[in-house]
Amino acid sequence: MSVLPILCWPDPRLSVVCDAVSSVTAEMQDLADDMLETMYAAPGRGLAAPQVGHLLRLFVMDVTWKEGAPAPQFFFNPVIADASDTMATHSEGCLSIPGVTAEVARPDRVRLTWTDRAGVTDTAWFEGFAAACVQHELDHLNGRVTLDHLEPSVRVRTVEAYEAYKEALT
Repeated sequence: MSVLPILCWPDPRLSVVCDAVSSVTAEMQDLADDMLETMYAAPGRGLAAPQVGHLLRLFVMDVTWKEGAPAPQFFFNPVIADASDTMATHSEGCLSIPGVTAEVARPDRVRLTWTDRAGVTDTAWFEGFAAACVQHELDHLNGRVTLDHLEPSVRVRTVEAYEAYKEALT
């Protein structure tokens, strides 16, 4: 396994709607394993394939590892099958937009269908922070980032903070 470079916004690849994974091959499993290692090293809780330059419908997630035992999950070709009408707002960070967070409102409960790392189709409900994370990563597969959810004035301030963060690193 290896740590992959993470693309940063405004890289145009982060705005592309990704292609389906045709099958979960050994090569796809290796990519998913590398993505998981990259996510942990970053350190994040989710990472989508386009964030590492692969325009495929794949993301990895582990929402519990920072507070407890790791529980990695692999999502190939995920689709939201159902969502609650109730919304929740979470402060979301993004490994492709480091140094800033954004308040994003999303359904607080979603039912996701996907293919797992073994090639088995699965369906489950996600709630709270896990629901926000699933939706955030799925946004990446659809060419969206957290900035796309913000009102124009908030987006301007968030982009300015991001630019200041990047400048401070140089």
